[in-house]
Parts: sequence; structure tokens; C-alpha cells
Amino acid sequence: MAVIELTCISCPLGCPLKVETDENGQVVGVTGNTCKRGEIYGRKEVTAPERTVTSTVKVEGGEGVLVPVRTRGDIPKGKIWECMAAIRQAKVKAPVKLGDVVIPNVAGTGVDVVASKTVL
Repeated sequence: MAVIELTCISCPLGCPLKVETDENGQVVGVTGNTCKRGEIYGRKEVTAPERTVTSTVKVEGGEGVLVPVRTRGDIPKGKIWECMAAIRQAKVKAPVKLGDVVIPNVAGTGVDVVASKTVL
């Protein structure tokens, strides 16, 4: 059995988690959390970590040169570089409104990259 120590990021408390796994890497227990979200985070972080990605995309013909963007939800941690490559290549034409899909299904994750600000 292995024990992985993490700091939970599900809420501002930052609980020190200990995630215990069996010889196959399956989670058998999570301790140290003060809420259910901590247990969920610990299990997910050890078995299939995901992240939200934030960045900027070039805007053509607008008041601003860049529009801030983010993934609409979490994507697998292993897809971050592929997601960022798609973001670097993307360009949008003004106007761009808050919530507009800038890149659909980024890196085949099923998650869209959306504008997080309106740029006229």
C-alpha cells in the first residue's frame, strides 16, 4: 500500500489529505479531509487528475488585441499541452462576447474553450 500526501484545493481550508492506494493504484481510503469535497478531490487527483486552463487568444479587428479564455470545465491533466497548442494557434474576430465558444471540443476532450470577457 502507498500513501500519497496532497493539499486539498476544493475550498479555502486547504486540508492535508492522505490518499491510500492498493498495489494496483486503486484508492482504498482518504483521510484528513473535513468535507466530502476533499475526499472526492483526493480520489480524483490520484486516479485521473484534471485542471481548468486559462489563457488568452488573439483578436482581429477589435479594441483589444487579446481576449481572456478558459476551458468551460476541467480537462485531463495530460491534455494541457495539446490544449495550449490549440489556444496559441487560435484567432477570433471581434466582437467576442463573454461565454462565446472560441475553440469547441479542445484537444478532443469534449470541453470547449470560451471567452471570459467581452471584447468589442
